[in-house]
Amino acid sequence: MLSLIIKLILAHIIGDFLLQPQKWVTHKETHKHKSKFLYWHILVHLCTLIFVLQFDFKYWAGISIIVISHYIIDVIKLHLKTKINDRLLFSLDQLAHLVILALVLKIYEPFKFNIDKLFDTKILLFITCVLCITKVSSIVMKTIISKWDLKAYNEETSLEHAGSYIGILERLFVFMFIITNHWEGVGFLIAAKSVFRFGDLSKAKDRKLTEYILIGTLLSFGLAILFGVGYEYILKLIIASTKK
Repeated sequence: MLSLIIKLILAHIIGDFLLQPQKWVTHKETHKHKSKFLYWHILVHLCTLIFVLQFDFKYWAGISIIVISHYIIDVIKLHLKTKINDRLLFSLDQLAHLVILALVLKIYEPFKFNIDKLFDTKILLFITCVLCITKVSSIVMKTIISKWDLKAYNEETSLEHAGSYIGILERLFVFMFIITNHWEGVGFLIAAKSVFRFGDLSKAKDRKLTEYILIGTLLSFGLAILFGVGYEYILKLIIASTKK
């Protein structure tokens, strides 16, 4: 099963990303289902699947399902291009392709998916911590530092919501470093952020920006460490209780 799913995903990556020039993408977005490159794209997928599956035509039904569904999904995506956010549309498009690959895998390598596993205590704990590290921590930090207004500092040169995304990513990294027992990664991340922030700090007219950034950084890392350590502690309690 593992071999087949890797082959299917590899074929998808090659066909959808490596062998699809930007020229094709632009032409498809303009002409939609009338674009000749849409059909070239589908042909590339067909050839890639046949090659990666080593010309084993026992998979002909699965190849047909993947190719036909890929065409349908791409046509729907092209017609929704101006109606849905690009990032959301891209995510839904890739998710749809992966669902089809999973269905094809199930045809040839039957597997059971027990939805009850999603409600396992360990899984729920992990999901809770991730949500706390991302959305909840952002709101907590915003509430704490809202007493200081530093919009005057480089607001016009800052990307929209960039600070929030950076904070979420750094907390996720810290959390993953902790739960995988790679604390040295946390130190590396702090050092890397300090280097990138050096320019902002050196150009500050006074200490306000320096203090603001330092407070935000310490809060962000502190919350990530808190949830990382808390996750580890609670996970040990769960494991211990299941052994009784």
